[in-house]
Amino acid sequence: MSVAFARRMPRPRRRSPPGVVFHVMNRAAKKSRLFDCDADYHALIRVLSVAVARFDVAFFSYHVMPNHWHFVLAALIEGELSRFMHWFETTHARRWQHAKRLDGQGAVYQGRFKATPIQTDRHFLWVCRYVERNALRANLVERAEDWRWSSLWQRTNGGHEPLLAPWPVAAPADWISHVNTPQTEAELEAFRLAVNVGQPFGDEDWCHSIGHTARRPRGRPRRCPLKMTSDPIYL
Repeated sequence: MSVAFARRMPRPRRRSPPGVVFHVMNRAAKKSRLFDCDADYHALIRVLSVAVARFDVAFFSYHVMPNHWHFVLAALIEGELSRFMHWFETTHARRWQHAKRLDGQGAVYQGRFKATPIQTDRHFLWVCRYVERNALRANLVERAEDWRWSSLWQRTNGGHEPLLAPWPVAAPADWISHVNTPQTEAELEAFRLAVNVGQPFGDEDWCHSIGHTARRPRGRPRRCPLKMTSDPIYL
């Protein structure tokens, strides 16, 4: 097979076993902003709401920032994660370009979305906490629940879109306090490494059980990136 032909071949869909939770994220191309006003955020939420209703996914958490977004979701049938994300990103990118009068002016997103499998235990809660405190971590709000474009705001204030599914793990009663409590730099670095190399995020036995082959920087040992403490308060 020639190199030129190989480059034209479509990329394989990401493996997404039914029921496995993923943290999914993507950023704007060329370090640009995607969202300049409320209308931009509303437009993405509308597309997201349609995507959740259209595909067999359980959508647990989200956070939309000025130049990127984070989702936590699970596909309910094999391959549905890729189908969901392809429809969502393609539809949003086309509508965004049309609204900005930038049709045909290049990519909206910097590349393929990143998807990290998450174990549905305290790791799931840790990731949802990470996702829902993004604007607070970036000093855009004083309290995490004040960021309008997030699942935390939606659960706190009500609303119907996108349709949030019940979590597979019970959140503590003082969840908002947990979200507003900073995570350590070591924890953040470990999770960001998992996201960047596509490494599963969970206990070592679970990482092996899902049969996920991760890409990783040369020379790094193959392991789950963060060993969570047994302390139930650690989220």
